[in-house]
Amino acid sequence: MSNVRITSQQVAKKAGVSQSAVSRVFTPGASASVKTIEKVQKAAAELGYRPNSLARAMVSGKSRIIGLVVAYLNNQFYPEALEKLSKKLQERGYHVLVFMASNSSENIDTVIEEILDYQVDGIIAASVSLSPELSNKCRAAGVPLVLFNRAHESSNISAVTSDNYAGGQKVAKYLISAGYKKIAYLAGWEGASTQRDREAGFTDTLSASGIKIISRGVGNFEMNQSSEATREMFSLPKDARPEVVFVANDHMALAVMDTLRYDLKLKIPEDVAVVGYDDVPAAAWPSYDLTTVRQCSGQMVNITIDILLEEIESDISQPRIVKIDGPLIIRGSSKETNGGGYEGI
Repeated sequence: MSNVRITSQQVAKKAGVSQSAVSRVFTPGASASVKTIEKVQKAAAELGYRPNSLARAMVSGKSRIIGLVVAYLNNQFYPEALEKLSKKLQERGYHVLVFMASNSSENIDTVIEEILDYQVDGIIAASVSLSPELSNKCRAAGVPLVLFNRAHESSNISAVTSDNYAGGQKVAKYLISAGYKKIAYLAGWEGASTQRDREAGFTDTLSASGIKIISRGVGNFEMNQSSEATREMFSLPKDARPEVVFVANDHMALAVMDTLRYDLKLKIPEDVAVVGYDDVPAAAWPSYDLTTVRQCSGQMVNITIDILLEEIESDISQPRIVKIDGPLIIRGSSKETNGGGYEGI
């Protein structure tokens, strides 16, 4: 097998067209006649030609590549959301490069620096937090950045999230109306805006009704840590245990339910109720039937892409902060169920 790379000049010669015609055929959005497209594509296929996206980007100033950064994929919410993001971007003529990062600011900054080297047209950062310095560097490089499911203290960065504070409020109002008195909260990673806002909406609303949580644990959005926090929370005498646990996301809530049922031999919701946040696919499985706040991922994806492409294609664009309301889905893991679940508060 030959390792010699086929060039656009060779394709142009075989197709009997100019090199610029070959470039137009392989540049999304560029114009070329149907006849020229057919001739160039036929010649390219016969020669085994693959266009060089980075070289094309240097000429056109546009790579049609979007960098997608994510901190973890073990939470069902993110693989589903990333699949939707990738498909929607491809429908709009963009390619996607996915980069993994941890939640440490040093690691995320390094990953973003690497992404900028790929001459991407824009960046979507999902479930990660950025330093103000890095966001300013992206802006200075002319690379728009949109946060997905994370907020930022700076108003200079576009961000799309669910309305996490309102979601926490909905859970609190529901638990109060259902008559729960001994209420606990299991937090996620405390550096995440989603965690902070959900807890704030939840505890503020409880406090307004004169209720304080009796127990608080931290699961850091990890199943193992959530299980351990649950065992610790329920190590108290029976009369001091919670009647219900609001868990900062479904990924942890599923681990909490498994621990309660299989390790601690408690019945849900008879002995203790569980409420989550996200409405991942597993939440609706009969084995969990989890009451949860739904994040409207499809709507979040569409708005994220609209904002990013608007910033890419417009010389003048203002950062936008969008919070999307989602319903509380009441199922069998808590009181007042209605068969297979219904959209509540």
